[in-house]
Amino acid sequence: MDLTTLAKIAGGRLVNPADIAIDAIGLHAQELEQGGLFAAVPGSRVHGASYAVDSKAAAILTDEAGLELLAEETRPIIVVANVRAVLGEVAAAIYGDPSTDLVVIGVTGTSGKTTTTHMLESGLRALGYTVGLIGTTGTRIAGRWVPTSLTTPESTTLQELFSLMKQRGVTHVVMEVSSHALSLGRVQGTKFDVAAFTNLSQDHLDFHHTMEEYFSAKAVFFAGMAKQNVIVAEDEWGRRLLAEYGGIEVGELHVTGPQRCRVRVGESDVDIQLSLPGRFNLQNAALATTCVAAVGIDPAAFAKTLVDVGVPGRMEAVDEGQDFLAVVDYAHKPAAVAAVLDTLRTDYRVGIVIGAGGDRDAGKRPLMGEAAATRAAFVVVTDDNPRSEDPAAIRAAVLEGAARGSAEVVEIGNRAQAIRAAVAWAQPGDAIVIAGKGHETGQLIQGVTHPFDDRVELAEALREVQR
Repeated sequence: MDLTTLAKIAGGRLVNPADIAIDAIGLHAQELEQGGLFAAVPGSRVHGASYAVDSKAAAILTDEAGLELLAEETRPIIVVANVRAVLGEVAAAIYGDPSTDLVVIGVTGTSGKTTTTHMLESGLRALGYTVGLIGTTGTRIAGRWVPTSLTTPESTTLQELFSLMKQRGVTHVVMEVSSHALSLGRVQGTKFDVAAFTNLSQDHLDFHHTMEEYFSAKAVFFAGMAKQNVIVAEDEWGRRLLAEYGGIEVGELHVTGPQRCRVRVGESDVDIQLSLPGRFNLQNAALATTCVAAVGIDPAAFAKTLVDVGVPGRMEAVDEGQDFLAVVDYAHKPAAVAAVLDTLRTDYRVGIVIGAGGDRDAGKRPLMGEAAATRAAFVVVTDDNPRSEDPAAIRAAVLEGAARGSAEVVEIGNRAQAIRAAVAWAQPGDAIVIAGKGHETGQLIQGVTHPFDDRVELAEALREVQR
């Protein structure tokens, strides 16, 4: 894409104009080679333009503040009012607007995004489609993993991924769309066929501050960004989205047996059966089934593929021959903790290992403790990812909420020891849940990620008690 055309797409002015072609774009100065466009955005401490000298990029995209830092720069500079506001459209243009040639289904909401997208990927692949997956557990192209770090990558990376997917024959992309991504414009430039909504409950209020702001961030996705909206309207937020923006409402679940339900999709009644426990997973499956129907795929055929679908770190059973149920789940917000425990306590006496992440919404910590202790019989409060915070202070907030329940509650900061305490507590026929980290393979403490996988630790603890 020639630079003059890119400047017009960005709605910016071109300083030091030159007749050059751009074949890549990125936010990291040193990663771009000649022919690339360095997007210099303002940071919380340093403006990205400060790093332009370290880049081999052919040109720079920045704002007025960035231009002031580039007074000695001789390379072409596209100057815009807000870099992030145009970044997605510029990136899409550079990579040939690849999402227009893909069927893109985006899923947003507080809980269920990962499970729903994995269901979509698994079912679509089973029906013979070549699928790309983007989300919390990483990026997968036609079944092969590609390293990415964010739930929803930056728009520059996202458009490059779409281009790569197109080259590899992908027909359908399913992706998680986070509220952060919507607020920061990461999905601008992406042509969505479906915008899907799971639910909304307290999370990320360190970023959005109030539930109304959190809802507004999500609502952007349904205000014309996709050809069709598909919405679960079981909570007040879903009902608001449906009323304000319209779309296809996911039908009511008619439960017909253990992890079986029937749901109306268009003009058909579709039967769904899962091995994954929990009514919330039936709801995720109904959403996925409605999404595929919205893009012209037979919902009944799709639903049949979901019987044995599994999702890493989501109600993932760890079986070492013990006589009780042991599962790992990513639940790290009050509503998700409640949903997992409500599912299990119907049939089991339940113990749970729970903590809360540092440098994140502190208001949800006591609510998580309360959700655990009012539902479980045994609660071990431990460390999750403390990040830069004092782990003891985080545990104290969780314990404050746990005091409102009737469970036996113990505090064990060491997560490996906490898991072993839950295993030691369990009796035949009980269930234990190791909550919070799910698929993660590291524990972040004071800037250092230490290897830690709940599934590995739980399996080892289960083997130890049987020796």
